[in-house]
Amino acid sequence: MFTLFLIRHAKSSWDNFALSDKQRPLNSRGKKDASLMGQILSIKNEIASFIISSPAKRAFNTAKKIAKETGYHFKNIKKEKKLYLAEYNDFINIIKSFDDSHKNVFLISHNNGITNLANRISSTRIDNIPTCGIVKINFEINTWKEIKDNTGNIEYFIFPKMFKKSLIA
Repeated sequence: MFTLFLIRHAKSSWDNFALSDKQRPLNSRGKKDASLMGQILSIKNEIASFIISSPAKRAFNTAKKIAKETGYHFKNIKKEKKLYLAEYNDFINIIKSFDDSHKNVFLISHNNGITNLANRISSTRIDNIPTCGIVKINFEINTWKEIKDNTGNIEYFIFPKMFKKSLIA
């Protein structure tokens, strides 16, 4: 079985309008949410064999925080320029290029593309993956090259607000 974790980058800062879109960092909430979701993945014993991220600062910083919490060395995170504002075919081509030795992949990117991807490769409908939302999709396939529409089964869909309420109470 192959497992793909689709992760939308955490909340970004709009404090400095002089920065390009790719250079926008995480804001304080985004930093906390990325660490929280990394901790949730760690509690669930979700270990990545490979992490690939958009090169946008907010996405890569999300990847680094999640990697830290799950024990993945940040130097092994691959930046993939095609994940920046990727569309369906970009995602599919990237996924099909994964080495089959990587059974659990964390892919960090942007909306609307990441929500559209989740909906197309699974049979479940998600209206929107919020910032730092994670969709775990399992595939009964023999190679990443077999990825196509409706081949995945969503095991869970989680996002930061689900856990903050329980932590406050």
